[in-house]
Amino acid sequence: MRGSEDADLKHRLKALIIQECDKDVAPADIADDAPLFGEESELQLDSLDGLQVSMALQKEFSVRIADPKEMRRVMTSVNGLADFLQPE
Repeated sequence: MRGSEDADLKHRLKALIIQECDKDVAPADIADDAPLFGEESELQLDSLDGLQVSMALQKEFSVRIADPKEMRRVMTSVNGLADFLQPE
């Protein structure tokens, strides 16, 4: 199952993002396909938030995203991040 089809994985990712970036929202308030970065993003994550999420992913899922360009590509949305972690 692709990550974007796994509701439990997406909930875990949303909770991780909220905790690591110190955001005051509920996981259910984050749309699966909403942008995580940029002006259109409700969360308004910045590069420091991206680094914190990247470090948490390494700890939680044993996945390392070292290249900043790769990190921005993967972390476009919760769906994109989930598909990166669970491609099939």
